[in-house]
Amino acid sequence: MEPDKGMNRRNLVAAAASAPFALSVVPSGVLGGPARKAPSEKLNLACIGMGYQGLRMLGGLLKRQDVRVVAVCDPNTESRDYIGWGRRRGGTGFPGGREVGRRAVDAAYGRTQQRAGCGAYADFRELLAKEKDLDAVHIVTPDHLHATIAIAAMKQGKHAATHKPISNVMYETRLAIETARTTARATHLHAWFDIKRMYTVRHWIRQGAIGPVRQVHRWLAKPIWPQGSPALPAGAPVPKGFDWDLWLGPVPHRPYSPRYTHAVYRGWYEFGGGCLADMGNYGLWQDWRVLDLGAPRAAEGCASFTCEVRDFRSGVVRNDVSFPHASTIRFSFPARGTMPACEVFWYDGGMRPPTPEALIAEGKQMPARGTMFVGDEGVILGGYFYEDARILPARRMRQVAQALKAPDVRTAGSSDEWIGAFRGGKPSRGDFQHAQHVAEAICLGNVALRLNTRLEWDAEKMRITNNPSANTYLRRAEYRKGWEL
Repeated sequence: MEPDKGMNRRNLVAAAASAPFALSVVPSGVLGGPARKAPSEKLNLACIGMGYQGLRMLGGLLKRQDVRVVAVCDPNTESRDYIGWGRRRGGTGFPGGREVGRRAVDAAYGRTQQRAGCGAYADFRELLAKEKDLDAVHIVTPDHLHATIAIAAMKQGKHAATHKPISNVMYETRLAIETARTTARATHLHAWFDIKRMYTVRHWIRQGAIGPVRQVHRWLAKPIWPQGSPALPAGAPVPKGFDWDLWLGPVPHRPYSPRYTHAVYRGWYEFGGGCLADMGNYGLWQDWRVLDLGAPRAAEGCASFTCEVRDFRSGVVRNDVSFPHASTIRFSFPARGTMPACEVFWYDGGMRPPTPEALIAEGKQMPARGTMFVGDEGVILGGYFYEDARILPARRMRQVAQALKAPDVRTAGSSDEWIGAFRGGKPSRGDFQHAQHVAEAICLGNVALRLNTRLEWDAEKMRITNNPSANTYLRRAEYRKGWEL
């Protein structure tokens, strides 16, 4: 198939209808929206992905009175080699795997709510086939499996919540969103959350505190996992109890390496989405809400590189397998309503924007991570999640003090929203369809970064217009047989 064909909405809807694992009979309630559960009835949930993050999130779900975890799933049986954030006493890895998850569920419930105890599966497809009373899935796997599992679940009438991103591939992201739309299943992306600081910053901007906003800058001190290698790692023996083929999913077979699995998958193009799909999802979604951003019209990537000496000559090493050590990405947006055209800049790997003159005048340095809105009449500078946000220069903040009184906003819990939606309530604000613009912008930004170039974007046709060959990167080059989407 040519890179720019077969990618429009009509073909995506057709693909959604014929995707693997689809049922020939649409389950009851699908076309009419999520079936409403009685207030006393629990949401029967399967948790797919029992690694470090999956187990952390499992604990919160087990405390809820409106949820019953009926099954867990992971291609790993059990091990203690998972990577966490921060140090672990004794230098040992964290526990993970489906048996760890199963024991946690049974211990929490005392095996009183489920006669046979929690189901434990290696293959999510077997789980979907055997768990007859299942309402929804909660997906906390490596990025490359998110859309595959979510689409399979929605096609079988289940609601789907997934950790960010929806997918690390543009085509799969759009297909998952279209599948949610055509099946009318409730969905949720764990990147949306409600913080009062966001409403404060949005209020300042809409009150004209810094004038029309022309630029947004967002930066952080990540990655905190290895990336930047131009070569694939050497193969190693597959650990006992670990199904490597199931972990690979749609990715063509390659030798196992511990440098792919657990938390380090994020750094590889095939398996992860880099820093942008990780923390970028959390932060940029807030910026999208502040400025009512839609789809970008362009994305420009700038990546660091490495050099090597061969035959007494130094040269750049081509890297088409992993995300760079450091990068910047610029998104361009057209004017929206009364808001002017603007640009959003992303920085990682230690990169950050120039220090504004007002901060230099105060004798201060830019923080290691943060967010900055640049307007015609001032700057809003704050932490990555807008903590300690303030207007620069200080005299500008004093001038507009009367207009800066923060609105009294009652924020909502993310878990309450998506679980309520899955039980028949109104859609979560983290619904896939609500996340479409930011989710697809992240995929586009990563393609621009991989190619180290500027790409012009037609969101309606899902097509890069100024570089036709770049469209090949909007989907996987090859799917493993039986895993096609």
